[in-house]
Amino acid sequence: MAENDANTDSLKILQEQIEQLCETSRQVGIIASDFQATSQKVLNDKLRGLITNLREIDEMKEKFDDIEVPLEVFSYIDDGRNPELYTKACLDKVVRMNQEMKGKVDAYKNFKTALCEGLAKVFPKEMEAYLEYRDNE
Repeated sequence: MAENDANTDSLKILQEQIEQLCETSRQVGIIASDFQATSQKVLNDKLRGLITNLREIDEMKEKFDDIEVPLEVFSYIDDGRNPELYTKACLDKVVRMNQEMKGKVDAYKNFKTALCEGLAKVFPKEMEAYLEYRDNE
């Protein structure tokens, strides 16, 4: 339980660091796009902050060694889609596969029933012996 809380705290800290990195990057972009000589000190400060932020994120990497992210998630991000859609797509795929498997199981059950009924008509004594044997096992 304590380990789970520590992981949650680490994820929150990482999320805050990434949000801060994005905000600082946005600010650097604004300053650089409308650069004036008087904004050099502010730009330098923001760049130092950006470097510090990247260093802090890098120092946190050992806390996330056990987390594996499927490569498809990065494709979703690269395509500008929400990575949570990947999870939804995986769940939809599992539900679909589960329904297909249930259909196959039901088909085999129906086949077994029909086969047993057909064999009982053609080979009644053998089927009776088989059913007794199966019930005893």
